[in-house]
Amino acid sequence: MHTYIKFTFIAFLMCIQIGIAQETEEDNLGTETVTVTKAYSPTVSDAFKIKSTPSINDSIELQKKPINYSIFSVPVASTFTPAKGKASKVEKLPPPVLYNSYASVGVGNYANATADFYTSRALNRDERLDIGLNHISSRGDLDGVVLSNIFSDSKLDASYSKRDRDLDWGADIALQHQLYNWYGLPSTVTDPTIINAIDERQNYYMGEAGAHINVEDAIFTNADFTYRRFWDAVKSGENRALFNAGVSFPVNDETIDVGFKADYVNGNFKNSDVNSQTNDEGIEYSNIQVSLNPSLTMLRDDLSLRLGVNLVYGINKDANTSESSFYIYPAITGSYRLLDENAIAYGGIVGELKQNSYYDFVEENPYVSPTLEIAPTDKQYNAYVGLKGQLLPNLSYNVKAFYSAENKKPLYKLNPTNDFREDEKGYYYGNSFEVFYDDIKTLGFFAELNVDVNRNFTFGVNAEFLKYYTETENPAWNLPNTKASLFLDYQIGKKWFTRANIFYVGEREDFSTTVISGVPQNEFTPNRITLDSFFDVNLQVGYRYTDQWSFFLKGANLVNSDYQNWANYPVQGIQILGGATYKFDF
Repeated sequence: MHTYIKFTFIAFLMCIQIGIAQETEEDNLGTETVTVTKAYSPTVSDAFKIKSTPSINDSIELQKKPINYSIFSVPVASTFTPAKGKASKVEKLPPPVLYNSYASVGVGNYANATADFYTSRALNRDERLDIGLNHISSRGDLDGVVLSNIFSDSKLDASYSKRDRDLDWGADIALQHQLYNWYGLPSTVTDPTIINAIDERQNYYMGEAGAHINVEDAIFTNADFTYRRFWDAVKSGENRALFNAGVSFPVNDETIDVGFKADYVNGNFKNSDVNSQTNDEGIEYSNIQVSLNPSLTMLRDDLSLRLGVNLVYGINKDANTSESSFYIYPAITGSYRLLDENAIAYGGIVGELKQNSYYDFVEENPYVSPTLEIAPTDKQYNAYVGLKGQLLPNLSYNVKAFYSAENKKPLYKLNPTNDFREDEKGYYYGNSFEVFYDDIKTLGFFAELNVDVNRNFTFGVNAEFLKYYTETENPAWNLPNTKASLFLDYQIGKKWFTRANIFYVGEREDFSTTVISGVPQNEFTPNRITLDSFFDVNLQVGYRYTDQWSFFLKGANLVNSDYQNWANYPVQGIQILGGATYKFDF
C-alpha cells in the first residue's frame, strides 16, 4: 500500500513539472546567442592493442625450456665464375650492292636486236666519267612490202663532269648513225623493172659536242653551249650552234631572272623539191635567233607567280631572200594552292620562236626526203589553265585545257609521185614525206590519273583531245584528234617484275598526188588518205636471278594490229624479244 501511494505521488509531481515546463517554454521562446570560448580540438584516443607477449595469470603456467644450439660450418669449394653481360645485337639488312656498269643484249623475231652498255666511273672525289652505248635494229621482212624495210639506230654518248664547292661544270660528246629505207611504195607502183631499180636506203650521221657550267650563290647562274653536225648519204648537211646563259638576283623579297639565248642553224640539200619536175638546184637555208627573257618571280604562302616576256630577234635566209623580224612573246605562269596538296590551280600564257632543223625532223619522221624547207615556227601563244593535286595519299590527278596559235607549224605529208625525176635515191615515188607549213590554232583538253598503290605497284592513264583550225582550211595533216596511253609497273616479290604500256592514236589525214607536166603544184589532183586509229600493247616481264644477272622478255604490238605509223608504212606484227642484263664494276 505504501509503495502504491509513493508511485501515485511521484507521477503527480511529474505531471505538474511537465505542464510548468511547457508553459515556461511558450512564454520565453526566443533567440539566444551562444559564444564559443574555445575552438573544437578533437583528439584520438589510443586504440587498445593486444600485446605480442601478453601477461598470463594462470595457476598452471608452463615454463619455457632454454634451447641451446650451434652452427657446424663446413667450407665448400665453388667453381662458379659470373660472366660479363653483353648487349643483344640487332640484325641489319645488308646494304644493296651497287655496280658502276651494266650491259644488256636482246634478240627476237623479225631479226630484231637490242644492245645497251653504260658505265659511270669516279675518276676521283669530284670528277666523274660516264659512257653509254645504245643500239636497236631490225632486219626482218614485212609481208606485202617489196622494198627493204630494215633499220638500225646506234648512239654513243660520253660525258665528263667535275664538281667544286660553289660550281659544277662538264663536257660531253655524242655520235649517232641511223639507217632507214623509204619502203612505203604506194599501190600504184607495180612495175618490177622500176621497183628493182629503186635505191631506197638512207643513212644519217650525227656528231655533237657541248659544255656546261652551273654556279651556286652567284648572280651568274648557268651557261651551256652545244654544237651539232648532221648529214646524210645524199650530201645533205646541217650545222647548229646553241648557247644559253642565265643570271639571277634578288630584289627585296622577289627574284629577277634574265635568260639569254643565241641559236644558229644553217644547211643545204643537194636536191630540189620533189614537187619540181627537174632537179637543177638544191636548197640552202640559214636561220639566226637571239633572245632575251627577263622575268620576275614572286612567292607567297600559297601563290607562285612568274611574270616575264620573251624578246626575240630572228633572221631567216635562203638562197634568194633574207628577212629579219622582231617578236615579243608573253611568258607568264603561276599556281595557287586551293586545298594544300589536294587541289592546286595553275595556268599561264607563253610563246616562243621555235627553231626547226633537219635533225629534229628526222627524229620525228625518218622517212622525210632530203629536199626540205627549213623555217622557224612562230608560236604566238599557248594559253592554258589546269587543276592538279592528290585525291588520296596514293592517288594524284591533273586536268588541263589549252588554246594555242602557231604560224608556220610544220606538218608531214606525202611527197608526190614524180616520174620526171632521176635522183640518186628512190624517194620520189610517193614513198617519202615533205614538210608543209600551215597556220594552226589548236583547242585541247588533257587529263591524267596516277595511282601509287604501294612501293611495288604504280598505275597511270592519260588522254588528250584536240581540235585544229587551219589557215588553209585543210586538215592538220598526220595529226590525230585523240591520243591516250596507259602504263603499269609492278614489282612481284624480290625476283619478278613486269611493266605494261598501252597507247591509242586516233585517225589521221594525209593525201597523195602526182606531178603533172605544166600544172602548178597547188593544182595537182589530190587523193585523200585516212589512216585508221590503232591500239598498241607492249609488255615486259623480268626476273632478277642474282644481284648481277637478270633476264627479260618483251612483247610489242601484242594485239597484232595491222596499222601504219605513216601513210604506206606498215609496222611489224607481234614482236617478241628476250635477253639478259649483267651488272658489274668496270
